[in-house]
Amino acid sequence: MDNELNFLSRKAGFNTALRHFRQVTRYVGDVQNGKNIADLLNLSLDEGEIQRDQVKPIISSLVVDKFGYSYRSYNLRQTIEDPGKIITALESWGKIQLLMLYFSPQAGLFVINPKADEQWEQAVPLMKDELVVVYAGPVGDEDTGKAVLDAAVEDLIKLLGGETVPVRKEFTSPDKPRPAAPQKAAASVQAQSAPKAAAPAAGGGKKRMTPRYGVLVTNELFHNGNVESWKRVIESYRAKYPGLDVLIWYDNEKINDINTLFKWGKVKHGTPIMISVVGDDIKDVSKLQKYLFEGASPRFEVFLKGAVNRTLDLF
Repeated sequence: MDNELNFLSRKAGFNTALRHFRQVTRYVGDVQNGKNIADLLNLSLDEGEIQRDQVKPIISSLVVDKFGYSYRSYNLRQTIEDPGKIITALESWGKIQLLMLYFSPQAGLFVINPKADEQWEQAVPLMKDELVVVYAGPVGDEDTGKAVLDAAVEDLIKLLGGETVPVRKEFTSPDKPRPAAPQKAAASVQAQSAPKAAAPAAGGGKKRMTPRYGVLVTNELFHNGNVESWKRVIESYRAKYPGLDVLIWYDNEKINDINTLFKWGKVKHGTPIMISVVGDDIKDVSKLQKYLFEGASPRFEVFLKGAVNRTLDLF
């Protein structure tokens, strides 16, 4: 049986573990001072201080084990495109610290402070039936009972499902505003006095998802030729940008296999098909839209020329 601690015997492994422990220790003090762990984690991801695979171990050891947050996993009962009502409902929850993890099969893990609209923007739309884990804890060193935290988790889940919840005095703290989220400018002060860290490994940055863009079908029917042209356009895009992916929706349903939806006669002239792009460094979305529009038009055959197995050089 392999020793699970073998990686510590190497200098690189030991230094990686040491950086992780130092970062977690810094978070402990910040959370005790009333800062939100989602704000801290997202800032660290942006700055390259941690990698995305460190997020779940940090939350498990810090949020669950040390600070005793209540939590529950939940499969969304509806797609969330506009979180405005949820954010508004949470504005008065000054005694409750909230955290959400959203697991997108395409884009990966998103860490969200549900009171912060800019953190929703990186993840929306949150799709029906996909997994979220909701956490609720005390703000700073306040003595908030487990029953209150459990109730906060359940109320947030109701809000995610489109329900309304009462304003509970156990959640509100009008005289104590929520501490401001950490800013990158503040982090740079520390960076000036610290040795420059090695550049993070590729793929460690925070993935984003663009809004959905409509591509109007102008062919009489969206038939097999249109399907094949879309496949070749998307294949070309992915070949140029292997870190990016193209998501497709029709009638508010996410489509995992184009062939299962785009059958003869189902998608008609004048119908919009929605697309979005996910990845770390999103590029050429407008060009992608233009090619997909052509692929949904009577001019689709331009993308079917050449050898079947040849990837088009479009981007």
